[in-house]
Amino acid sequence: MAVYNPKSLKAEEFINDGEILDTLAYADANKNNVELIDRILEKARPRKVGNEIHCTGLSHREASVLLACEIPEKIEQMYQLANEIKLAFYGNRIVMFAPLYLSNYCVNSCVYCPYHHKNKHIARKKLTQEEVEREVIALQDMGHKRLAIETGEDPVNCPIEYVLECIHTIYSIKHKNGAIRRVNVNIAATTVENYRKLKEAGIGTYILFQETYHKQSYLELHPTGPKHDYDYHTEAMDRAMQGGIDDVGLGVLFGLEKYRYEFAGLLMHAEHLEAVHGVGPHTISVPRLKRADDINPEDFDNGISDDLFEKIIACIRIAVPYTGMIISTRESEEVRAKALKRGISQVSGASRTSVGGYTEMERPHDSEQFDVSDQRTLDEVVRWLMESGHIPSFCTACYREGRTGDRFMALCKNGQIQNCCHPNALMTLTEYLTDYASAETAALGHQMIQEELSKIPNDKVRAIATQHIEDIKNSNRRDFRF
Repeated sequence: MAVYNPKSLKAEEFINDGEILDTLAYADANKNNVELIDRILEKARPRKVGNEIHCTGLSHREASVLLACEIPEKIEQMYQLANEIKLAFYGNRIVMFAPLYLSNYCVNSCVYCPYHHKNKHIARKKLTQEEVEREVIALQDMGHKRLAIETGEDPVNCPIEYVLECIHTIYSIKHKNGAIRRVNVNIAATTVENYRKLKEAGIGTYILFQETYHKQSYLELHPTGPKHDYDYHTEAMDRAMQGGIDDVGLGVLFGLEKYRYEFAGLLMHAEHLEAVHGVGPHTISVPRLKRADDINPEDFDNGISDDLFEKIIACIRIAVPYTGMIISTRESEEVRAKALKRGISQVSGASRTSVGGYTEMERPHDSEQFDVSDQRTLDEVVRWLMESGHIPSFCTACYREGRTGDRFMALCKNGQIQNCCHPNALMTLTEYLTDYASAETAALGHQMIQEELSKIPNDKVRAIATQHIEDIKNSNRRDFRF
């Protein structure tokens, strides 16, 4: 029988079924233990030490107690703490991105995904480099600077060489004042050698959703294809880091398995990366199972309500205070608005989840990976964020300045990341407002920027940022960064 060991490189030891079951039993036994819950909440609270902010986070067992707690007063305290932590380390900035689907050819048979190889009526497509260019120009013309590329798993139709060629194409396109400055990659688990190639191609974060940490469920949900190999999939982040990729992004697909099991497994994976590599996940995504083509979420027994989803997000934020948290257009405007108050720091905008979807006038539905709930334009999402007090940020500076992996986390953990992130967010927002925004959004944004500039504590940084913002507004100069 496997023994729990967060420093092990074996999947069944760092994501250990026995440890998760013991954790859930401990959480059940203590879900109404007010004294313990108060101690856990106090432990997680941010503390100012000199000019730095310190936050300990929580273990998977402590966080599972909070998730199991059903005391309304304590849940409200969790929500307040999650927002306090998010503001302490990320401020009121929300990073913007969009997915770009390159290919939906797939050899796997995942029962929750319409790309499964038995689906004979979905339109299969793989972008040529000319089509990649057109998609990227469409995204640039919206104002996007950061993409997450997505593919199905098919070594014949979508080999690593194709992905690398697409990355090169994406970075090479400069249209008007547009440029994609960061390409994150969400492709199937692969080899150390291939991760090294992705690193050399200049990717940002490597993202891979575990789907479910429950091994038996995982095997049943992935009956055939290379993704059936639970260990190889679960150990992918270790290979990515061995290949030199500093930043990795975790996630589970909530709705496939019992949510408390997934929550504990997700945090154990984060603890494992910290224990082995000295740095936890750069991001954690929280997708929920959604309707798509021949996939009906009601066929699965583990769906979670909006209220429970909100609680999960808050508990993740409390447990891993320094990790970016992502919510996509799978969720509605209403759900995303609540999630922003519980710890989310990145959102997608104007997403199309079909191959070639950005160059289509009408949103195509015949090749979508999932239904998009929030179908607003990027301009509408940007204005909505500002109206609710958030700064939409198109910043990619940390990646390009080498502030990745443990260097990023060191700055984030002591609160110093805000000395560059806040002005960078304002400068990239100015780019968006000047080049792409509607008149209404631009007016609101420029007013917000003037108010936010006054909050930069360092006089020199504030003066430089102010000058750069004027340069952006009055010339074609772009891409200033701290």
